[in-house]
Amino acid sequence: MVELRAFAFIDQLQKQLAGYVGSTARGYYPIAGQAAIFMEVAPGIEINSITDAIMKKANVLPGAMVVERTYGMLEVHADSPADVREAGEVAMDYLGVKEKDRLKPKILAAETIERIDPFMSQIVNRFRAASMMLVDETLYILECLPAGYAGYAANEAEKAADVKLIHATVFGASGKVYLAGSTSEIQAAKAAAEECLLALDGKDH
Repeated sequence: MVELRAFAFIDQLQKQLAGYVGSTARGYYPIAGQAAIFMEVAPGIEINSITDAIMKKANVLPGAMVVERTYGMLEVHADSPADVREAGEVAMDYLGVKEKDRLKPKILAAETIERIDPFMSQIVNRFRAASMMLVDETLYILECLPAGYAGYAANEAEKAADVKLIHATVFGASGKVYLAGSTSEIQAAKAAAEECLLALDGKDH
């Protein structure tokens, strides 16, 4: 049986997240303002057939597809939110599930580090795939389950605050989001990221 682990609809991709997906994924890059869905299933290989079903029936483009042994992740996007929602319906119909059957997001860790040390900023920059972490900025790190929800959290944080997206991991054992900026803006981003995850319903882990 295929498990729908993560399913998150994004009404409007923000500039940094759209740029991040476009620069790190191997699919068709999204642009800011488009709608999108991040979904995750288990076992991972099943994401192939789900993607094929969506492509045949919905007017969307795949931005990222990751196939792992345990989990599979897919991001699709389009100009029309209705088209993206249709893609989600196709996926759920294919699996025989409803949106409420997804796993509820779980926040594993959330920490804020103020006035980051120069050496710490350099370590973060060595693995980041987006903006640079600068000395004395405040860093916010979020880790969540399932990993597919990390993209949703990053997008909502970017909507709410003037922060930089440093890195995001939207597949694998857990999802991670790194954001940087002033302390006040990071506080607003932190609230938006965590509140949006806690607001999603679903099954308990």
